[in-house]
Amino acid sequence: MSALPDIEQAQGRFSTNISIRQGLVHVFIVVGVVCLAFALGTLFWLVLDVVLRGTNWFDWQFLQSFDSRFPREAGIKAALYGTVWMMFFTIVMALPLGVAAAIYLEEYAREGLLKSFIQINISNLAGVPSIIYGLLGLTIFVRLFGLQRSVLAGSMTMALLVLPIIVVATQEALRAVPSSLRDASLALGASRWQTIWHHVLPEAMPGIMTGNILAASRAIGETAPLITIGALTFVPFTPSGPLDRFTVLPIQIFNWTSRPQEAFQNLAAAGIILLLFVLLTMNSIAIVLRQRARRR
Repeated sequence: MSALPDIEQAQGRFSTNISIRQGLVHVFIVVGVVCLAFALGTLFWLVLDVVLRGTNWFDWQFLQSFDSRFPREAGIKAALYGTVWMMFFTIVMALPLGVAAAIYLEEYAREGLLKSFIQINISNLAGVPSIIYGLLGLTIFVRLFGLQRSVLAGSMTMALLVLPIIVVATQEALRAVPSSLRDASLALGASRWQTIWHHVLPEAMPGIMTGNILAASRAIGETAPLITIGALTFVPFTPSGPLDRFTVLPIQIFNWTSRPQEAFQNLAAAGIILLLFVLLTMNSIAIVLRQRARRR
């Protein structure tokens, strides 16, 4: 009989703890909603400010003109063409190399010190500041390889920047493929490469495309590595080949925002609208390809 009061006290303390925890849950929900609303409100305000300031300057003349010291005559043609050239070579170089490295690490490499060393370095490279890649590109591609301030040098620098992202995302996509799928293919007489090519890669393709979207989104918005290798702020021509000099949208926007005239600030807003449009277009294409791969 003496144990009954102890049980009742324990039940009372337990019910009190439940009430406190439920109250804390409600508090954290309110705090989370407020933080989310503040973040989304700030983003909406910034986008709205850019759209309102840049819409009147975003026209055909803006897209078809080169930069000028006169705001009404300035355009973004050189930066737009340079961005397209750079992103094309960046994806062409980074995507196959990153996917191949991930396939080797996940499907062929044996567990050991070498694989652990490579894996740790890839994870660390994903967090290295972008300016370090710019210094690396300046030393190797611009000076050692003699590519100068060309589209190819910039593309190779950006490919190094996004390569760890592609490798890590591809590895996660390959790990998500059930091992039973590999075992069934090998049991039916397929080789390891046939299993990877016909079964593992198609199954992991949506995740691989997601990693490519993230990599392309980071590459198109980076400025520090390209400034480090010497990408120009004033280019009165469009690149005609991978060895031509170039500029890109973020550098052109940075150049306009650094000028004190309000007209150039409005031009920078129009450039931001174009950059967002190019980024959303690239992401939309990648998402469509990902959805088609998922249906297959």
